[in-house]
Amino acid sequence: MRTVRARVTILVSSAVLSLTTVTGPAMAAQIPDGPGTPAPAAPSVPQHVDARTKSTQPVYDYANAIRESVYVDTTMDTDGDGQDDVIAVDIVRPSETALTGTKIPVIMDASPYYTCCGRGNESEKKTYDGDGVIRKMPLFYDNYFVPRGYAMVGVDIVGTGRSTGCGDVGGRDEIQSVVDVIDWLNGRNTAHTADGQQVLASWTTGAVGMIGKSYDGTLANGVAATGVKGLKTIVPISAISSWYDYTRSGGVPYSDDYMPWLAGYVGHDSAACDEVRGRLGDNDDDDTGDYTSFWAERDYTKNASKVKASVFMTHGLSDYNVQTNNFSQWWSALSRNNVPRKLWLGLEDHVDPFEFRRDEWVDELHKWFDYWLQGVQNGVMKEPMVSVETTPDVWRDYRTWPAVNRPMSVPLAAGKLGAAGKGSVMVTDDPDLTEDDIVADPSEVIAGRQMFLSAPLTAPLRISGTPSVTLRLKSDSSTTPVTARLIEYGEATRYSGLRRTDESTCEGSSTDYDDSCYYTVDKVTTQSDHGIVSRGWIDAAHSKSLSKPTPLKPGQWTTVTVPLRAQDQIIPKGRIVGLAITLSDTEWTSPNTTDASIDIDLAGSQLNIPVSSGKLTAPTQIPTIEVQIKTPTQRPNLHDPKN
Repeated sequence: MRTVRARVTILVSSAVLSLTTVTGPAMAAQIPDGPGTPAPAAPSVPQHVDARTKSTQPVYDYANAIRESVYVDTTMDTDGDGQDDVIAVDIVRPSETALTGTKIPVIMDASPYYTCCGRGNESEKKTYDGDGVIRKMPLFYDNYFVPRGYAMVGVDIVGTGRSTGCGDVGGRDEIQSVVDVIDWLNGRNTAHTADGQQVLASWTTGAVGMIGKSYDGTLANGVAATGVKGLKTIVPISAISSWYDYTRSGGVPYSDDYMPWLAGYVGHDSAACDEVRGRLGDNDDDDTGDYTSFWAERDYTKNASKVKASVFMTHGLSDYNVQTNNFSQWWSALSRNNVPRKLWLGLEDHVDPFEFRRDEWVDELHKWFDYWLQGVQNGVMKEPMVSVETTPDVWRDYRTWPAVNRPMSVPLAAGKLGAAGKGSVMVTDDPDLTEDDIVADPSEVIAGRQMFLSAPLTAPLRISGTPSVTLRLKSDSSTTPVTARLIEYGEATRYSGLRRTDESTCEGSSTDYDDSCYYTVDKVTTQSDHGIVSRGWIDAAHSKSLSKPTPLKPGQWTTVTVPLRAQDQIIPKGRIVGLAITLSDTEWTSPNTTDASIDIDLAGSQLNIPVSSGKLTAPTQIPTIEVQIKTPTQRPNLHDPKN
């Protein structure tokens, strides 16, 4: 393994670094307390804050950091054993600040994955010494930030790792288990060591920043939605904002029995927890697809008004594990509540920006935490709010997201996109159609699919926001799934994934048992003649309400809107845009196939597309397009989650 770049930590005196020092015990900076509150100047500056560079510096010895493991008390008994659950918390913090009495903030990664599955691209797990005290903390956060005056805290959520109890997959118990830890860090709760000695978190300011990818970032969203005091910022990476919208779309489940399966995948193997998982399966309403109180409990967007923490979120525009509607609806809810926020959108799928934009990510994360947790006036909130990867490794900054708030209405005609049509066209359900079948031969008539094509674009088209398709339809069944795909046709080099290299970079200090070095990745591109812009699904009976479905009246016209996944993409001049409508999708979802047929009233139907530049026009005649499927499409397997 060849190290091609390293962030070297050099331990020198504060005098050499020209750091501002204080007499007596150092006082931590006052931290912003909520949305719209600027970070005030520190009344006195800790040794690790360099006033010249307006950043924290790696002045503390990582090898001699304090490593401790404690158990935070709760008032929950989720496994019904008659004893309150305890939450295992592992901590790495500088020994020097403990000696001087300098209180420091916390970076926290709460996770169910620490012992079952590992964290990051290299699936790192926690390791412990012979006394059960944390030795290795996964990921680079402790290596990089502990020398800069932060504590790194890894939390095993309830029912996982060394915590007791049983998890409820995004529900009140899991969220509360993290809130209890934040309360302990702020003096509002108790904790003890493995041998029962009480432990106080007197070393911290109580300012907490949560970070994590996937499930971990989801927990950050959920905890922020409680408004818990002390949580100053969150950094959710490829995270869920609503478990309903993670597991299904408009009443159409992506898979069956996912919630109890996931609980078993990450949680304790016990009869008590099997009983809890059984209740998850009983309440998930897979058979109806309804949005119930079970899902409302796991919908963090409805409590966005309680969020007091700032939010720096990142998401992949190709992510079909945690689909992009999860970031877009959370972003919109935060925007409505004036939450300070920042957004990175990459081309990638379910991937941490540490893998694909490492240098910039580490630097920006450093600035973000310095501002929100240390009170350093570094100007991070004056930077552009949004950064989008438009082509592989090319990023553009924008003032806000989405670029437009109102979609453009694009009419439909027989086979054409952009022309007002008359009459109707029919779609008959064909469950055997795959996505490759659907996007291939767009100029041909294929049973089970209706395709609408635009003329070649006369200028680049930027889609920014959440598209949808409104269909006035008549069904011969009381309900049917309806599937829509937005496709762009034209020969191009397109992003197709990441590939690990045999090189690495080191992000912070290392020891022989916890190094900071991680493999890099390369972008993979392929030459292809088409790309999927967005997908969407709905059960037609759920179109007016996700909670109270309304069966269709066979033979009677109704309006159904199919929500597509959020997107930000620039489609170049000369490309052709296609809209494909099918019914059930047994490849990407687990629908209740009804073998229905629908008539689509063209005059009452349209594509709703948020466009900030360019336009769609109809062809004078349907263009002939030949498509080669070089690599068969594979849907992400939710029962084999990338963590």
